[in-house]
Amino acid sequence: MSAVERAFHGIRHMISSQELTAEQRLPSESELCERLGVSRGSLREAVRMLAALGVVESRHGSGVYVSSLKPEEFMRSLALTVELLPLSGVLELYEVRRVLESYAAGQAAAKATPLVHAQLRDMLIRLDDASSPNEASVLDAEFHQLVAEAGGNATITALLAVMKNRSRAYQIYGSQGTDAIRRMSEDGHRQIAEAIIAGDPAMASAAMASHVAQTEIWLRHYAPAPDRKPLDQQLPLDSGPAQPQSGELEGS
Repeated sequence: MSAVERAFHGIRHMISSQELTAEQRLPSESELCERLGVSRGSLREAVRMLAALGVVESRHGSGVYVSSLKPEEFMRSLALTVELLPLSGVLELYEVRRVLESYAAGQAAAKATPLVHAQLRDMLIRLDDASSPNEASVLDAEFHQLVAEAGGNATITALLAVMKNRSRAYQIYGSQGTDAIRRMSEDGHRQIAEAIIAGDPAMASAAMASHVAQTEIWLRHYAPAPDRKPLDQQLPLDSGPAQPQSGELEGS
């Protein structure tokens, strides 16, 4: 084990054992170096690594402190690695996201206030009026964020945001068939919003699961292949049950 690793795991153990607790200041560099048997350079590199993970934070003129250790903060730090995932990894995330987001939608239906209901109605109008693919993508992210937050679990909300940000790298707005895809997506949003406003957790959960699953279908068809046909030629946009209800691969 290198000196940096020894320092990293040494500080991590001090926190996990609750020798150091949330918001507590770390001992001085000299104390830590002596205790962990490392140089100042190795210690500082370990602290930088822990800071990148959201475990500690440096406060100018005061020292290094353990972070708040809130679960949602650690979920956000996952973006450092999740953003490196290839398409195959993103597809696996969609399976997890479908479960979490359908649960969040059900919780939103049970807990949402009249203010959230009004925000959802306004969001549907703004999505319908979006004049560009980029605007539609931004509003789509806001819609899903609103639903997740209404569910009341900050950790799930943060984790879903990380997943969604990665999936937005894959888009089909701007390709042929965009209008039909957008209509399907808006129908999905409307079904989710109406179920939440009606206070129907089962319907909201089912609508969200279907919405995310259909987007996953489009994402799988989007996977690069030398002989792959354009998206609008792969799946029928105006026929029967196979028709997806959502299409913005940036995270429906």
